[in-house]
Amino acid sequence: MKTAKRATAVIGGGALILAAGWLAADTLVMRDGNRIEGDVVSVDRDTVEFKEQTLFGGGKLRRVDREAVQRIEFDQPSRRDRDYDRDRDRDRDRDRDSGSGRPRGMREREVGVAGNIAWTDTAIDVRAGQDVYFQTSGEVRWAPGHQDDAGGGDSKHFTGRPLPSRPQGALIGKIGRDSRDYFFIGKEEGAIRMPASGRLYLGVNDDVVMDNSGVFRVQVAY
Repeated sequence: MKTAKRATAVIGGGALILAAGWLAADTLVMRDGNRIEGDVVSVDRDTVEFKEQTLFGGGKLRRVDREAVQRIEFDQPSRRDRDYDRDRDRDRDRDRDSGSGRPRGMREREVGVAGNIAWTDTAIDVRAGQDVYFQTSGEVRWAPGHQDDAGGGDSKHFTGRPLPSRPQGALIGKIGRDSRDYFFIGKEEGAIRMPASGRLYLGVNDDVVMDNSGVFRVQVAY
């Protein structure tokens, strides 16, 4: 059972949303400051399909304009799930503690990076030289017939992407909303040293994102 979280305010349409501890919830963080608890169903070119959590059980399916969504925060695993993962991954964690991977004790945040949004604000502030770790899942469709994980795919016919020498559709980052100093993340799970201080943004290595679909789920340890 999850630890209790405070209830959110009333969201447009009059539905009272419940962020109670016994309900698993993803969160839509809206550009107007509202937070909507529920489950992400899908993200496409124009909308985020989202099933709300309500006081009365069940849930109402909403379609939210993607331009109104600042970011998606995916639900963290329950204590029981974390214990299971801890036991399952004990050997891997031991290796990490020995210096071959991510150290223990880091702060973590899971961020949804929609393929059709140019840059996603992670709500994480980093400092220059800081080591940050990324673990990814999910796929993004960045062109007809091209759907790949965070490592990206064949891109010899597309040259206008932010990092032309890196695979199309891969996960990339930058520090600061207006920065053009992009860095590659892809499927790398080792430490990536931050090139500057400021807010961390994540995106897809594609020049035109409006026709993309899909979401990368990115676990950021910092």
